[in-house]
Amino acid sequence: MTDLMPGSMPDSMIRTNTQPRITINDVAPRDGLQIESRFVPTEEKIRLIDALSRTGLAKIEATSFTSPKAIPSLRDAEEVMRGIERVPGVDYVVLVPNEKGAERALACGVDEINLVLSASDSHGRANLRMTAEQSLERFANILEITKGSNVFVNASISTAFGCPFEGDVPFKRVLGITEKLLALGVQGISLCDTTGMANPRQVADLCRETLSRWAWLPLTLHFHNTRGMGLANALVAWQNGVTRFDASLGGLGGCPYAPGATGNVCTEDLVHMFEQMGVDTGVDLERLMAAAELLPAMIGHEVPGQVVKAGTSDRRYPLPEAAGG
Repeated sequence: MTDLMPGSMPDSMIRTNTQPRITINDVAPRDGLQIESRFVPTEEKIRLIDALSRTGLAKIEATSFTSPKAIPSLRDAEEVMRGIERVPGVDYVVLVPNEKGAERALACGVDEINLVLSASDSHGRANLRMTAEQSLERFANILEITKGSNVFVNASISTAFGCPFEGDVPFKRVLGITEKLLALGVQGISLCDTTGMANPRQVADLCRETLSRWAWLPLTLHFHNTRGMGLANALVAWQNGVTRFDASLGGLGGCPYAPGATGNVCTEDLVHMFEQMGVDTGVDLERLMAAAELLPAMIGHEVPGQVVKAGTSDRRYPLPEAAGG
């Protein structure tokens, strides 16, 4: 059950022993690597996931069982899932776009599958070639395949906070899709700021509205940092009852329909923020930062994450000689 957190800033930032632990799903191996132009070798993907598995993260989105023609960078999904070391206490999540993908995922013994649809039909047609209603029809077939498997099924609602083609997406639309997904048998919901259009007031309102209707719901928030508001949005989501977040190591990721996108909210930056506030994430930040340091050599360019570059805020430096003189 999702416990509602205090809504006011002063109360929510007091360190207590009653605060629920933050649950973080690192999506870099899937959401981050799928957009990279360089194919990351299978053994490097496995090395990255194994490093993340030892940080204390609750979940890792390891790959996507989609067509190799659609996403060639993740064409090694089976090899990755069979090559990683499964660490107890870590759930290994995969994205599944269709029935065939679900069958492939189940054959690899995944812990959770993630289904994706768009709240905006314009974005759905551009990104998935399906409207929301068409996606729901497909999900019904996928859920039939997963029956009896004990695999957790989550659905991510893209463009929940705005569409790059249509603009605002009404809350009524997002809540209606959520209701239909739950009626199908989906067990968890992610609200996704796919193109980085969300603002804190909007996030607070939608989180409150969603949890007021389904207080029991495992609700995850997925933010992109396209306009620099990722951490602010995560903070206000937490203040309004959310304890589950997607994030991407190094801030990897992006969306082809968000010009200038800088990727997802950065995992180590998110963990650093919460830990500095006294909120338990269960994550070893030092190990997480060490994993992030693997990325530039792996993908061939620098990453957006800030904490790895600047160090944690409790880091101290020697006083310059001139100042002590």
